[in-house]
Amino acid sequence: MECIKMFSEFCPSSNEDNKRNFCVKFGFDLQLFSGEKTEDATTKRKGEAREKGQVAKSMEVNSVFIIVAAFFTLKIIGSYIYDELIGYMQLVFTNLVMADVTINSIREIFFSFGMVILKTSLPVMGVILLVSVIINFVQVGFIFSLEPLMPSFSKINPISGLGRIFSTRSIAEMVKSLGKIIIIGYFIYRFMIKHTLLIPSLVNAELIDTLHLTASLIIDLVFQISAVMLVLAVFDYFYQWWSHKESLKMSKDDIKQEHKQMEGDPQIKGKIKQRQREMSMRRMMQEVPKADVIVTNPTHFAVALKYEQAMLAPVVVAKGKDLIAHRIKEIAKENKVAIVENKMLARALYATVEIDHPVPQELYQAVAEVLAYVYKLKKRLS
Repeated sequence: MECIKMFSEFCPSSNEDNKRNFCVKFGFDLQLFSGEKTEDATTKRKGEAREKGQVAKSMEVNSVFIIVAAFFTLKIIGSYIYDELIGYMQLVFTNLVMADVTINSIREIFFSFGMVILKTSLPVMGVILLVSVIINFVQVGFIFSLEPLMPSFSKINPISGLGRIFSTRSIAEMVKSLGKIIIIGYFIYRFMIKHTLLIPSLVNAELIDTLHLTASLIIDLVFQISAVMLVLAVFDYFYQWWSHKESLKMSKDDIKQEHKQMEGDPQIKGKIKQRQREMSMRRMMQEVPKADVIVTNPTHFAVALKYEQAMLAPVVVAKGKDLIAHRIKEIAKENKVAIVENKMLARALYATVEIDHPVPQELYQAVAEVLAYVYKLKKRLS
């Protein structure tokens, strides 16, 4: 139908057969476009992806900050690590070498070695762990999901694997990795050219001076590379954010299906509302026999009023229009409830007062006159 309408706009003089043949021949169906992922993800879709651990996160940002934190820690506690290693070497090459080879001496060597490793590596490892947790939290917040760890056949399916290898994302990652290698290689090359002349001067230098200079040069190189990698990491983060946003995009049909799931099937909702109306109507009709009077239009409106001494004002217990008004009057006649014709009052009560609500003050006098008439009529009949 959409195809025929659009063809009619361009060729209004064409007959119906030509229009229909055109659509059949070219398969012109606008429903084909409903499957395209052109719409931004809804809040529900984003929440579901987050629960599955699918978030925008750049590993480059993590790597840069971890490397900087590790080497910065090494620069600060470098002398401490050096002292610990020298102390261990002195222990091994002076005291333990001269001792007899026994189980206890070997145990002491390994125990001392383990203690040195712990003392020198724990500070660096602790800083790396702390920085990695902080960077991850800054990027994606707190997420706990076991979904990425769950086994999935698609992860070991060779066809799906080939699709991931030759996907746009994989190509982008390959280009990004090649770019990093080229940039890092350039900085290393430039660093080597700049400091090549320092190597001959280290031949006659003391060991501690050589180690100090070498460590200083390496840390300086790492910081230079890290500065460049930080700029690349910022671009990578925005790329990951854009890629994640594109991967979550939905089609118009997806959004419609989601709305149906959230709001329910319109047919089911219609049936529920119909049942609710029927139950409300049934309860209202059950209150008609308890009313004191039915005020009518006389054909279009009917309002049932009830008043007791404990009430502050008369209450509308039922009201209706046309067929419902006719049914209210039938029930009133069956139960000998008084019916009074008052066109203006019936219209006013129907328009302004809800069921189970009291009559407003501006209608007190009119309602009181009707009730007084009914009570007088009942007294006369009794």
